[in-house]
Amino acid sequence: MRLRIDETAAEVATGFPNYADTDTGLWTRSADGFWTGGFWGGLLALSAADSGARRYARAADDVAERLTVRASSDTAFRGFLFFYGAGVAHLTGKSDTTRAAALAGAQGLAASFNHDAGLIPLGSQAEESDAVGAGAANIDAVPGTVALLAWAARETDRPELADMARAHAQRHVEYCVREDGSVCQSAAFDEWDGTLLRRYTHKGRSDDSTWARAQAWAMLGFAQATRWVDPEFAGPAKTVADWWIEQLPPDRVAPWDFSAGPDEPRDTSATAIAAAALLKLAALVPGRPRYREHAAAMVDTLTTFVTPTGAGDHRRPGMLTGGCFDPRRGVATDAELVWGDYFLLESLLALRGVLDPADL
Repeated sequence: MRLRIDETAAEVATGFPNYADTDTGLWTRSADGFWTGGFWGGLLALSAADSGARRYARAADDVAERLTVRASSDTAFRGFLFFYGAGVAHLTGKSDTTRAAALAGAQGLAASFNHDAGLIPLGSQAEESDAVGAGAANIDAVPGTVALLAWAARETDRPELADMARAHAQRHVEYCVREDGSVCQSAAFDEWDGTLLRRYTHKGRSDDSTWARAQAWAMLGFAQATRWVDPEFAGPAKTVADWWIEQLPPDRVAPWDFSAGPDEPRDTSATAIAAAALLKLAALVPGRPRYREHAAAMVDTLTTFVTPTGAGDHRRPGMLTGGCFDPRRGVATDAELVWGDYFLLESLLALRGVLDPADL
């Protein structure tokens, strides 16, 4: 995977890697980072932590600096951009550059907090969403966001940021977690008091189905809330994690939506997110060794989707194939996805003991 990161870093193409064709290895890039650009910075930061090579840390600093202009973007997905694009580098390498960028992102998120409704809305500039604005919420906006706000609260001695993180996470438990433990991606709410108006999905098969990444994002977000905000979030974190384990197919790779048929795409990126979340929960929740066991088995399967070195074909080594980006729009349904790469690498380093999964 580091060979792939080196190759990507050496490319002269501008913008942030988003998804790549698995036959050619060519990245489709975003000019401003989209919602995915932070994971490229995270990959560089993890590479620095694993190898000790300063070139990765310098490159991670550069990503954080380039993302800083997005601090004022009206999107809840700044949690992805700034926790993974700057926070991870600071937490693993103590960089002043990435600390400043992470704080800028946290301050931007805090400025968008709706105190009446008790959460950060999706925002008018949220990427990939048909229904955005002040009355829209999305489970994707929990991971990264709650950790970034809670971390910034400690860094700046502003406990109100931690209060925002708590309220934001709790609202999404109320909005998105169904009675059986499955997760609905999106919700519409009354922006004056936070009352839930309806549940729906931006990316899944239907409003009643369970999009795999929605379940995985919930697992990750509530695990981070358990670590950074309050141990009480272990309850919903375990609920959504247990549902995942019970519903995961025997081959341990999630379908793109849990209602999808056997001939439809699978999503290695959702599986990688869920593995990282289970490793965090295993470190945070006593008496649940099965979380680590399941995560290790999932990662073991995911490594078979990574293109090997010396394979003798034209594919570039180190790509996590089998990622399904957006089947509803027919975009990158069997591709390398930068966030899938990130969460697989984080999981591998956690299993090897290079990092404590709860720290991220």
